[in-house]
Amino acid sequence: MTISVNRETIPSSASTANADSLRLKDILRTLPREVFEKNRRKAWTLLIVNVLMVCLGYWGLALAPWFLLPPLWIFTGTALTGFFVIGHDCGHRSFANRRWVNDLVGHLAFLPLIYPFHSWRILHNHHHAHTNKLDEDNAWQPVKPEIFANQAPWMQWLYRFVLNGCWWVGSIVHWAGLHFNWTKFEGKQRSQVKFSVLVVLGCAAIAFPLLIATTGIWGFVKFWLLPWMVYHFWMSTFTIVHHTAPDIPFIPAENWNAAQSQLFGTVHCDYPGWVEFLCHDINVHIPHHLSTAIPSYNLRLAHRSLQEKWGGQLRECRFSWSLMKQITQQCHLYSAEECYQTFKDYYAKR
Repeated sequence: MTISVNRETIPSSASTANADSLRLKDILRTLPREVFEKNRRKAWTLLIVNVLMVCLGYWGLALAPWFLLPPLWIFTGTALTGFFVIGHDCGHRSFANRRWVNDLVGHLAFLPLIYPFHSWRILHNHHHAHTNKLDEDNAWQPVKPEIFANQAPWMQWLYRFVLNGCWWVGSIVHWAGLHFNWTKFEGKQRSQVKFSVLVVLGCAAIAFPLLIATTGIWGFVKFWLLPWMVYHFWMSTFTIVHHTAPDIPFIPAENWNAAQSQLFGTVHCDYPGWVEFLCHDINVHIPHHLSTAIPSYNLRLAHRSLQEKWGGQLRECRFSWSLMKQITQQCHLYSAEECYQTFKDYYAKR
């Protein structure tokens, strides 16, 4: 595969100069009203199909000969990513109308991933409120050269390791480093996060020893660890692609515009059909950033409406290894003039 980004259609600072006056509510008024409507039948059908796909994957892992395990790990891990997307809708309250239903389904969907639901929900909503805002966006942003220079050598090594071709472990670093420490949260949020952390740790404390006792260490690796690694491959890939390209800027707070960052700083990426199916179209990402109230099953309708309005100004690409190579070779440290500075240029200047 090759990159299918049309560079001629990516908005330059000149072509989007009048976008500074854009407001999110004005953009949202152009979308069909039905994209915001929750459909109970569609939501629960997606969940049931997702459960069946995960069960199918584990059934295959239990019965298949060794040479079929790799494709089954990929299939099962991708289906588990669908669980995350279901929980993602729950975190945005776009799965069900009742908050307790969203919280219950969200916790259950995140359990196999050992992901604390409330900490992810709170931190992820912060990302939506500060998308592509320098020093505020907590999803995936470039580090300033002066901050990188003052980091410990092991932190510099880790950052280079992740961005120089090993982006697929970035989600694991994010998961482990941000989501289990409830003391970083305040008030009601702290008790919610503590509850979610204890739920997943309690589940792991029961499920992991039971899995090892019945299937051995190899069973733990076969049935949980490797599908979980595939899930994190997709999470890392989706997250970095959603807002990363050599010419997508991260804007200081004083110059940041919410509508411009959400509309022109978010990337729509087409993946193979089986990935889109198992992951519930989460990569139809531009309308999701304009409004988290749009359920996943309405994202394509919303995106078609945006295409009619904004046409070639939207950032669209197709997933490929060439795309990931471009991102990991060029998008390293922050540069106010050119959006990104490569590690090679950084060390050459020093």
